[in-house]
Amino acid sequence: MKAQLVFGINAVLSLIENNAATVRCVSLSDERQDKRLSELESLAHQSGVTVQRVSRRELDRRFRGERHQGAVAECKPHEPMSEPQMLKKLMETDKPCLVLILDGITDPHNLGAILRTAEASGVDAVIAPKNGSVGITPAVRKVASGAVESVAFCQVANLARTITELKDLGLWFYGAAGEGARNYTAIDYTGSVAIAMGAEGKGLRRLTREACDGLISIPMLGSVESLNVSVAAGVCLYEVVRQRGAGGQSVTTDSS
Repeated sequence: MKAQLVFGINAVLSLIENNAATVRCVSLSDERQDKRLSELESLAHQSGVTVQRVSRRELDRRFRGERHQGAVAECKPHEPMSEPQMLKKLMETDKPCLVLILDGITDPHNLGAILRTAEASGVDAVIAPKNGSVGITPAVRKVASGAVESVAFCQVANLARTITELKDLGLWFYGAAGEGARNYTAIDYTGSVAIAMGAEGKGLRRLTREACDGLISIPMLGSVESLNVSVAAGVCLYEVVRQRGAGGQSVTTDSS
């Protein structure tokens, strides 16, 4: 099986912490001696992962065009959670569920950003169709900055059928759409809910739209017609967090 590459210190750290058995080796820049890279190297050794120190020039040569931050892992391709596993996880949770439906997201940078926000906002599962959607690629893992290893990401064969199964578990479905009749803040998200986000430029597909209990919209006060899907997902998810009064760490940002 061809190895998948994971770039960046945060992504490689999370990979080893959560799934060290899948890592074949880690390549680290011998020109970086800072604390973060030392922690990564120590964790890799403790986890039995092979580490090789190479020059920055060699990393650049091997992984042309990639922003590797001096850390690259070679691992087995990521296996999404199966649909039965996902349903079992939701049935066993002892709190209101929060599910994010991604209906045809094809841009890996958008998916990576969404997974990062989903992990930060406590989403229980992110669900996408197998066909017509991007899966977990190296670019997704880099942008997600480690979230791929801790978010339950599930790709399903029939999204409409999966939505029906989730409704049977008691989830209410709301689809984000520009023509949505209700402001996204007007919904009660304190119970088990799912929020569906449509593809870039196309929006929700007809069957997904019809399966929703209601359509919601984000007010646009400027001249642009819509938000990037990853930004829109963040806006909606953190309204759920606000309504549920969830505690946690304060929000921080970085450029990774």
